[in-house]
Order: sequence, then C-alpha cells, then structure tokens
Amino acid sequence: MSPLNIQQGSTSHSAYNLRPTFSDVQEKHTLAVLVENEPGVLARVIGLFSGRGYNIESLTVAEVDHTGHLSRITIVTTGTPQVIEQIKAQLGRIVPVHEVQDLTVEGRAVERELALFKVAGKGDARVEALRLADIFRANVVDSTLESFVFEITGTPEKIDAFAELMRPLGLNEVARTGVAALSRGAT
Repeated sequence: MSPLNIQQGSTSHSAYNLRPTFSDVQEKHTLAVLVENEPGVLARVIGLFSGRGYNIESLTVAEVDHTGHLSRITIVTTGTPQVIEQIKAQLGRIVPVHEVQDLTVEGRAVERELALFKVAGKGDARVEALRLADIFRANVVDSTLESFVFEITGTPEKIDAFAELMRPLGLNEVARTGVAALSRGAT
C-alpha cells in the first residue's frame, strides 16, 4: 500500500478510517444453538446459511429436553470473524431460538464425532486394518470374510487421520455423524 500524499496545511487525521478493519482470515467456529423443538425450525436455521451463501461443515441436531421441547443444533462453519458475528446475530433473531453459543470463542470445548468405516481387504491388509483399528481404539461392529465395519469416536481430526490410514487398505464407505460439542467447565 502506498503512503498517502497529504498536502501541506492539511491534517493527517481523517474522519474516515482508511485502513480496512475487516479480516479476510477464515476461521472455523462451532456454534451451539438451543431452539424450540417444533416443525420448521431446522429449515429456518439452515435457510439462514444457504440464503446468504454460508457453508456448513458439520450439523447435528437432537432433542435435549423432552419436557421443555428443546433441541440443540450444533453447527461447524467457516468464515471471517465478521461473517461469524453476523451469523450469530442473525441466528439470535430467529424467533424459536433461545440461545446461541460460540463454543470456539467461549473457551475450550469438548468435541466428538462418531464414524463408521467399511473396509474391504484380504490377507495382510485385513491384519493391518485390525492393527490400526486397535491403535485408534476403533471397535469392529461387523465382520465378514471380505470386510470389516469399524466404529470410531473422537475428534474430527482423529476421524480424518483414521480415514487416511484406511484408504490404502480398502476403505469402501464412510458414514459420519457430525460434531457434537459442549463447553468445558461448570457453565
């Protein structure tokens, strides 16, 4: 950026901020949204993202309070800090939304994901797949003479690492639940 050429007699102070205050750094955030468990609420929340071109990397929804009819939507999304703030503000304005928490900003959170992996292989590949599953603490939930189905729980990074190691051993199919997250500590 070239320096400003300010003529003599004028001031270097401006009524306008000439430096951009926005950041174009993309950040990943985990949002926990407590909503009324009623028809159409999930569609409205997802519509907010799709209507503005925001991406959802992970989405999980479940009823957390049967008597109060409340559900928790956990969304992992990526955007600039300004986009994330805009998403939180717009989510807070939707009528059936009770609370929006940004677990990434509020401090450390516990994040887990469940995944199922179908791995087909014979001979040494089967033995290696079982050895790696043991290292990653994955459980064998189905076994045939040609394939295994492994169940693994952990952080998204752990799931990704397991998938990369299983790919050359005959990984056929993957099913992932998406991230479930809670903030750490008493609150």
